[in-house]
Amino acid sequence: MNPAICRRLLPYLRALSLLLATATGLAAAQPLAAPAPAPLPPAVEAALARARLPRDALSVLVVDAQDGRAPARLTYRAQVPVNPASVMKLVTTYAALDQLGPAYTWSTPVYVDGVVRGGSLKGNVYIRGQGDPKLVMERLWLLLRRLQGQGIQVIVGDIVLDRSAFDLAGHDPALFDGEPLRPYNAAPDALLLNFKSVVMGFVPDVGAGVAHIQYDPPMSGVQRPDSVALAAPGTGCGDWRGALRADLSDPVRTVFQGAYPAACGERSWAVAYADPQAFAARAVEGMWRTLGGKLTGSVREGKVPAGLQPVFSATSPSLAEVVRDVNKFSNNVMAQHVFLAPALQKNGVATWDGAREVLRQWWLQRFGAEGQPVTDNGAGLSREARISAQALGRMLQAAWQSPVMPELVASLPVAGIDGTLRRSKSRTGSAHLKTGSLRDVLAVAGYVHADDGRRYVLVAIVNHPQAAAARPVLDALIDWTAGVP
Repeated sequence: MNPAICRRLLPYLRALSLLLATATGLAAAQPLAAPAPAPLPPAVEAALARARLPRDALSVLVVDAQDGRAPARLTYRAQVPVNPASVMKLVTTYAALDQLGPAYTWSTPVYVDGVVRGGSLKGNVYIRGQGDPKLVMERLWLLLRRLQGQGIQVIVGDIVLDRSAFDLAGHDPALFDGEPLRPYNAAPDALLLNFKSVVMGFVPDVGAGVAHIQYDPPMSGVQRPDSVALAAPGTGCGDWRGALRADLSDPVRTVFQGAYPAACGERSWAVAYADPQAFAARAVEGMWRTLGGKLTGSVREGKVPAGLQPVFSATSPSLAEVVRDVNKFSNNVMAQHVFLAPALQKNGVATWDGAREVLRQWWLQRFGAEGQPVTDNGAGLSREARISAQALGRMLQAAWQSPVMPELVASLPVAGIDGTLRRSKSRTGSAHLKTGSLRDVLAVAGYVHADDGRRYVLVAIVNHPQAAAARPVLDALIDWTAGVP
């Protein structure tokens, strides 16, 4: 080549060489393409296909419970925040156990303002609710018997209910799903009595042609029939609640327009009271009069006078026992009380915002800012609650290493044995798992005991309009985790 031409081309050749070198370097510096999502176990894929659910409806994580550094055995869409339904109760209960301790209890102090003479109190009785989530009928009976043990049979005054420990917005029990008489829609209350629900017990008496009805607790000022006609002989049990044709919408009058099938034997039916705000007053007065007590005034709301000291306090079961009821049976209102308890301890008054902030701070201290759950009411009875499988799995790994691990694990349903997992088709006894279900959510999370002796954290959440069809998918995941080599 002509030397003059070479001199003219030299700058261009140098630039081209530099460009090629840069391109090569950039290519070498580029990370490898992200790996494709891990394949799901064949049994899980098959179950998804049978349920006609897309793979992306599922978020799942399987990790070693004891070794937080071990790679996940299975992860699929684990970083995506999803609605966990009642699986959110795991966050609520572990946070409460960690902050308050398993032996924590709630107190309900009782005050007497007046002089007792000859079995009569001239003055008022005050009952101050402080969020006891299990002040059921039997414990209300004991509380009022202790009041009578103070020598009081007649109250020449009022029974005053102080509910000021909770400062919560008004609650419409029909708002969530249009089922206001379902006990799971009961709202938290500083003085929560019997979950604001009436239990009706039906006992057939074939000879008399009726089923006798018992109501617990007794309710002052409510008209309720003591029996209902039996259905025609030979009538199967079937939908016995529907057969009763009950009208429970009137808070002062219960009506049955149908009949009770004798084939059902003895049955009970829990129904949320139609006027939840008035439930406590009617239940307290009804129970007091059932015990033979007399009241010249009324049962009303108010506050304990400043400086008045309680004569005794009713103490709840321990938090460990309450958490067991919350998780085994997915009790929503008890879960909300557990959610509110740390805020009540910290602030003196429980509010939703206060409870959410206390849990947010606890999560931040334990796990950092990453994966903060959206807890809403802490029970999972929510369309807004969110958490990722990864964040929940990390929490469950930490819980396994925690001093409160025995209490948390003991609170979880056992597959095929009890609680909300008693009908599970997965390996009986292989797993302790919290369940969750809403109209478009089905989930399990907890611990699986594998055939190799190891313990694994399993989080599996389905969000899809047809989520109810995913139960075999979750069973397949439990079985696969239990059989992980």
